[in-house]
Amino acid sequence: MFRKLSIRTAECVVAGVLLTSTIPSAAKTLVYCSEGSPEGFNPSLYMAGTTFDASAKQIFNRLVEFKRGTTELVPALADSWEISSDGLVYTFHLRPEVAFHTTANFAPSRTLEAEDVVSSFARQWRSDHPYHRVSGGGYEYFHAMDMANLLAEVEEVSDQVVRFTLTRPEAPMLANLAMNFASIHSAEYAAKALAAGNPQAIDLSPVGTGPFQLVTYQKDSVIRYQAHPDYWAGKAPIDSLVFAITPDASVRYAKLKTGECHIMPYPNPADIAAMERDQDITLLRREGLNVGYLAFNTRKKPFDDRRVRQAINHAIDKSAILDAIYRGGAIPAKNPIPPTVWSYDDSVADYDFDPERARVLLAEAGHSDGFSVDLWAMPVQRPYNPNARRMAEMIQADLAAIGITIRIVSYEWGEYIKRSRAGEHEMILLGWTGDNGDPDNFLHVLLGCAAADGANRARWCHKPFDDLVTTAKRTTDKDQRIVLYQQAEKIFKQEAPWMPIAHALVFEPVRKEVIGYRVDPFGGHIFYGVDLR
Repeated sequence: MFRKLSIRTAECVVAGVLLTSTIPSAAKTLVYCSEGSPEGFNPSLYMAGTTFDASAKQIFNRLVEFKRGTTELVPALADSWEISSDGLVYTFHLRPEVAFHTTANFAPSRTLEAEDVVSSFARQWRSDHPYHRVSGGGYEYFHAMDMANLLAEVEEVSDQVVRFTLTRPEAPMLANLAMNFASIHSAEYAAKALAAGNPQAIDLSPVGTGPFQLVTYQKDSVIRYQAHPDYWAGKAPIDSLVFAITPDASVRYAKLKTGECHIMPYPNPADIAAMERDQDITLLRREGLNVGYLAFNTRKKPFDDRRVRQAINHAIDKSAILDAIYRGGAIPAKNPIPPTVWSYDDSVADYDFDPERARVLLAEAGHSDGFSVDLWAMPVQRPYNPNARRMAEMIQADLAAIGITIRIVSYEWGEYIKRSRAGEHEMILLGWTGDNGDPDNFLHVLLGCAAADGANRARWCHKPFDDLVTTAKRTTDKDQRIVLYQQAEKIFKQEAPWMPIAHALVFEPVRKEVIGYRVDPFGGHIFYGVDLR
């Protein structure tokens, strides 16, 4: 039986890196006031943006990535690739001499090879892989995207060439490989940790090829990184990176004003005007590739009845929520994808605010006297929902008017994600920021049958919808895909597994001494390429 590596042990192990590092006294340290603690440091195991910021965006690379601040795909660990004419075979040529991190408990004997790529995917895919069940082994993203059925083979052609063979064409395949779950780990480090009886070490004290390497982590307090000196794209301009974990947006803003932080995410909408006036702060903004929503667990009564879901859509005053919660920083959502994603169907009509119609639908469903139900509200701010607790209270008041009694429930963020993934909720406030700009990343990943036990928090499997989005992801003709996705959006609206609430603008305040920071269209926070005056 494998001996578990505790969080405290991991802290001690990685702390050695700090003690042995030789950062000069004039080193540049960038401080980011993060909104929460990561669930862990292996991005293949999780789906939360907070975790991706702490792991995938700093510690790891992928075969291909998005050019910083854009949705443009560019070479990363692979410097070139070919795709077969039938769309089934992708051959990647790895960038030579890509160095892994050297840490207190691991010194790599080689640079990146095809073995590392194969192992990173095999862990998520193959149940007989020695790491498959380590650290819980959920791989929610991998399965939500149906990768287990898509992949026929991932193989080493040579040390520097890896080949992916698919069971079917997959239009967004390259974009999918740029996503966080596809981060590449060191197979050599994994083998060493397994042999030592500490397989979880690779998830707690990670080794990647990314621009920053983990130094130490104190849960709910601070994460410290140092620049990877041998990073393949060149050492980062900053020497050290600190995540100061600060859940309260008001406290984050106070730290930003005093210079304790250089960058903060998710400001309170009420603070935006003051930030715009502050001469020490630059307020960056961008249209968000996101959606905030209220999901109904369709496997639990009464939400297995479409009429109940439609009634709640009619009963909630969405415009009041946008005014109170977003304060002009969002537009109302009617589809599960934002208008910035191609295939958005603007002809879809939203449910109007009509409590009387809601009462009629409830009566038709056999709930004239209403019912009682739990509503889960996120404990953290996200780009798609800056105040879930207040939103839940407004929903509670609206639903009370049609006889539905709401009890508001919340948990610590990691527990919230874990429990909702297991389907414990009845109604839940959640949201999504797109990972690759493709409609598939919303419609199939969040609402497809393959994700109904994970990312699909509505746990909704509706065959007419699923057939459309599954066909669309296997179709290479973009015009045909648009037709299929727009048909799917109409079905979604009729069936109402969610109430889409808002597409939020993304605001990121940064101090004036920060140079080169760019707002990520996918909602992440990337610090490679950022400098300080």
